[in-house]
Amino acid sequence: MKNLHIKLLSMVFVAGGFASQPILAADIAAGKSKSTTCGACHGGNGISIIPMYPNLAGQKEQYLVLQMKAFRDGERKNISMSPMAAGLSDTDIANISAYYASLDPSGK
Repeated sequence: MKNLHIKLLSMVFVAGGFASQPILAADIAAGKSKSTTCGACHGGNGISIIPMYPNLAGQKEQYLVLQMKAFRDGERKNISMSPMAAGLSDTDIANISAYYASLDPSGK
């Protein structure tokens, strides 16, 4: 019985790990194309020149996905970001996140 519990618990952890991973690789080029509006606040290279806006270059991809979905879905509210994220699909968010994660955080 103890072995059965251990096997079931192992399967739950493995399944949970797969659920948190994207199924398809994001398209960095599509993300770059879709991110042109983002550059107005976050900089064309993901490094913001405006102190109140965060740098996105080199940020962790999954973090960006979670934050943009939170803005889009109303779980996180911001006067600028909520409307910007409202029209983004899950694919758009994945692609934009992959693009910013691929950039050099030093801005080079």
